[in-house]
Amino acid sequence: MVNTMRLPLGSQCVKYLMFIFNLLFVITGVILLVIGIMIHGIYHNYEHFLDNKFLSVPSLLIAIGAIIFLIAFFGCCGAVRENYCMIITFTSLLVIVFILELAGGISGYVLRARASSIIQDKMKDSMKLYENSTEIQYIWNNLQTDFHCCGIKNASDWTSSLNKPVLPSSCCDEVSMNTETDCTLDSKTLHGGCYNKFASVIKSHALQLGGFGIGIAFVQAIGIWFSIFLAKSIKNSYEVV
Repeated sequence: MVNTMRLPLGSQCVKYLMFIFNLLFVITGVILLVIGIMIHGIYHNYEHFLDNKFLSVPSLLIAIGAIIFLIAFFGCCGAVRENYCMIITFTSLLVIVFILELAGGISGYVLRARASSIIQDKMKDSMKLYENSTEIQYIWNNLQTDFHCCGIKNASDWTSSLNKPVLPSSCCDEVSMNTETDCTLDSKTLHGGCYNKFASVIKSHALQLGGFGIGIAFVQAIGIWFSIFLAKSIKNSYEVV
């Protein structure tokens, strides 16, 4: 004979706190999705200047944000119905997500530290292909237009790479793609180097990925504690006589 007992008052409080936590859990999932999509879009636009690992971190957070909705379902249903199996499933999935978010956050900080050397090497390699690739021309012109910059460290990088005094038109403000005016080292509106500006933006986004990943992971650690406590209470409250 199975004797169903009500959860103790303390466990009842944890039950409802866990339900509220799952609503917050869904919100964190939305935050991860939005941040991941935004930063992935920025990285994708300049993927020629970045390593594939830069795209993998926001992609991981996007995937985690989507999975969170499924995990929250198990948490909410398990808490409301006081279902031991669903709570255990929720806890197991939450631990996996915690590890993935922690890994994603740490990866963001690691990429931030490695960004300088990766970006500089990629810029040098792509600059050599500028005259022979319309795609590289498009990418460089977009970068120089968006960041109001020219070359890697300065405009002279182009003269060394192209072996001619004429610079890409995107290096100067008064020069457009539809005019015959040349942009040179003597142009009055010549832009400064791209490396510092671009690297600064990429590092800041990597820092955001790391901060949000690790921060949300530790918030979810509270949910893991709630779910373990509730699972134990449910198990102890249903005794076989």
